[in-house]
Amino acid sequence: MRLIGILASGIISVIVFFELSANKFDDPNKDKLLVELVSVVLDRLHYDPKIIDDNFSKSVYDDYIKAIDPQKRFLLKSDIEKFDQYKLLIDDQIKSSSIDFFNLTYETLMSRVDEVESFYMDILDNPFDFNIDENLTTDFEQLDYALGLNDKISIWRKRLKLSTLDGFATKKIVQEEKDSLDDSEKELKSDIELEIESRNAILENLKDFFDFNDDLERKDWFSIYLNSIVNQFDPHTVYLAPQAKDVFDQNISGRFQGIGARLLKKNQQVEIAEIIIGGPVWRDKLLNVGDLILGVSQNPDEEAVDISIMKLSDAVDLIKGEKGTKVYLMVKRVDGGIEQVEITRDIVELEETYAKSSLIYQESKKYGFITLPSFYVDFNDYGQRNAASDIKKEILKLKNENVNGIIMDLRGNGGGSLKTAVDITGFFIDKGPVVQVKSIGGRKEVLKDTDPSVIWDGPLVILVNEFSASASEILAAALQDYNRAIIIGSKQTYGKGTVQNVLSLNQFISGNTYGELGFIKLTTDKFYRISGGSTQLEGVKSDIVLPNRYSYVDIGERDLENPLSWDQINSANYSPLNKQLYYDESLENSKNRISKNEFFNIINEQAKWVKEQQEDNIVSLNYDNYKMDMDNNKKESEKFKKIEDFKSNYKFEWLRDNRIMGDEIPDEIIERRNRWIDDLKKDLYVDEAVNILSDLSSFYLNRLSLQENN
Repeated sequence: MRLIGILASGIISVIVFFELSANKFDDPNKDKLLVELVSVVLDRLHYDPKIIDDNFSKSVYDDYIKAIDPQKRFLLKSDIEKFDQYKLLIDDQIKSSSIDFFNLTYETLMSRVDEVESFYMDILDNPFDFNIDENLTTDFEQLDYALGLNDKISIWRKRLKLSTLDGFATKKIVQEEKDSLDDSEKELKSDIELEIESRNAILENLKDFFDFNDDLERKDWFSIYLNSIVNQFDPHTVYLAPQAKDVFDQNISGRFQGIGARLLKKNQQVEIAEIIIGGPVWRDKLLNVGDLILGVSQNPDEEAVDISIMKLSDAVDLIKGEKGTKVYLMVKRVDGGIEQVEITRDIVELEETYAKSSLIYQESKKYGFITLPSFYVDFNDYGQRNAASDIKKEILKLKNENVNGIIMDLRGNGGGSLKTAVDITGFFIDKGPVVQVKSIGGRKEVLKDTDPSVIWDGPLVILVNEFSASASEILAAALQDYNRAIIIGSKQTYGKGTVQNVLSLNQFISGNTYGELGFIKLTTDKFYRISGGSTQLEGVKSDIVLPNRYSYVDIGERDLENPLSWDQINSANYSPLNKQLYYDESLENSKNRISKNEFFNIINEQAKWVKEQQEDNIVSLNYDNYKMDMDNNKKESEKFKKIEDFKSNYKFEWLRDNRIMGDEIPDEIIERRNRWIDDLKKDLYVDEAVNILSDLSSFYLNRLSLQENN
């Protein structure tokens, strides 16, 4: 029997032939086939294949155990000791397509889950005493596994007590707030009643959890094991079971109906991983990346369902819904505050994902502001609307307005089409290389701008943050290497310098009797700046660093497990512009302004506090102490609300786009554009970008004047 693999992307084309012995396909165990198939495909087609040895085995072991029981709620220390015999044998099992280790862990885990199901109701039958002084650590990696059943029951009692305390405290605070606003006489619920309600809610949540768990099939757990192997190659290389591929396709289709956020489950916590451009969360600024969703309810007075114990797909099902309906999320903010957030579900407005521009007035000067949410393109027809053609039109509109400089906003832009990034770079430079791409086997290609025309040669500022990734980093890096723009924003961009391709595993075999085997998304290429350094991990470092709430928090590629390393190759043949002396003076002026700006200083203090909150992993199970911590957090976070008082002195005016608006501009678009302008006026980072552009344009005009006089 023959495995045949064909990988074709815009950069590489590889044909691979694999031979497997026929008896492998006579084995009815599909899991063994998947282990062998995935390991062979990765070895032949991954950009940086790994050596499958004892070190690899240990990493798979650690990640897999963490994945199946991240909070150490189910397995016992004796189970781990039993598993340890395989710590250095998984590499041998992969090579022989053995799944003995998986079988052992799966059977053990299922029995331990059943064990918890047999006693959790007994714990919740008894009221919790919130007057007792006891603590619980949420740093699960530092916790020990339970020594036996009694120890396990004790651990579960504390965790269920904390869940109940969360609900109890929320109910009590809401009741107190309503009472202070309502002078009418009414009967308030006692602490005993509130505790019973909260405990019963946790009981119902756990019943749901075990129902969900019962629906999980062996193949679902095996996917976790496979991904523990696959993820060793890099964090973006993933095995997608057939059902998971359907979800993946939906996520990249650009059409969402729900709240407009991508969720990630990490250590049994549901985290906001990305805000979808154009969705209700993005539009109304309701959530931030890094916020945790603790519970979900469908009306404001309903008990929130704890989603930490659910599968992520089930949690998503609770949150998403029809356009116009409301969902209520109990959210723990990045800074530690807990609040209920009301979100009206909607369909992502595709118009909001397109480039748009605004004029900025500063006395006698005018500047242009362009926001680009993503590098969008119709992959079936590049001649259709795409990011490059739209940016070109926005630049020409701004040139017609005789602007003195342009700001391009790439904050939160996660990338997209590589070709559009190359084309956009070409609008600001003479012809030349833009990015280098290295593929499997060491093949290198230099992607170039071949058009000698320059659409905008005036002052240029690029705004970035920690979530500017991939194509955003290529554009920013190229303009920085050419000395063509000043990059301002976070310390560095995201640092994703790799390309992935999705391949069906079925294409690698003939005579398959197992049906759909799933897919593998694997890394095949790596990006390098024209100066030679990779954008991987390092991203693009800003010329001017502006503090933000994530300044001291690890966010980006380097914070993921097993990222590919940074390296460099030879520089491409390019000619950077002479760095103008006024660049240094503009940068120095900006640094002085930032150091004296009270709002930036407050943001820096907020960032330090956020870091402290994330490192505080001890939670009190005493209500008075718990409430005191909540009050202190609320009091501390109130200090930072002064940031919301900022308002720019500059005047902003959006430019119309007849492709979207037509001759008659719909009221809905006018409302959205006006709201965008209001946001720009309150954007401290845009304000400083204008200040920098003002300096650059003054120096630039003086230079032109000198040239004309000479």
